[in-house]
Amino acid sequence: MSNQDVTTHKFVAILNKKITVGKVMNVLAHITVSLVAQIPLGQVETVGIVDYRDRDNNSHKASKNSFVILAADNSNQIRNIKRAAQEKGIMFVDFTDTMQEGTYLDQLARTKETHELLLEYYGIVLFGTIEQVSELTRKFSLWH
Repeated sequence: MSNQDVTTHKFVAILNKKITVGKVMNVLAHITVSLVAQIPLGQVETVGIVDYRDRDNNSHKASKNSFVILAADNSNQIRNIKRAAQEKGIMFVDFTDTMQEGTYLDQLARTKETHELLLEYYGIVLFGTIEQVSELTRKFSLWH
């Protein structure tokens, strides 16, 4: 087995279970796209994109890395995970209540005017080694 065959990284999203399903799916999409866009070119291989081919040779590309979706009871749990990820140097992207409604310019202004402690966190997505990310997220339950 080569090093490329070994899965070493994972994605974990933690979503605020107090948020409606429609909003939280939107949050998940935004934070995932934002996180992947920030992965340095020299580290893109860690995303682990694999070309799954069916019998008719059609391509079905996806990451070989796991992507786990967990539930947070509240905004503060997400805030605490964000701080822990910052301390450990784990890549993450978060999403708050100020980042919805109106244009993105409205959202930028609203976020700029809000103190961090007043932000309501809707979700966060982390990407890092399996060990690093699992250490931070093991206390959370699967989203259901």
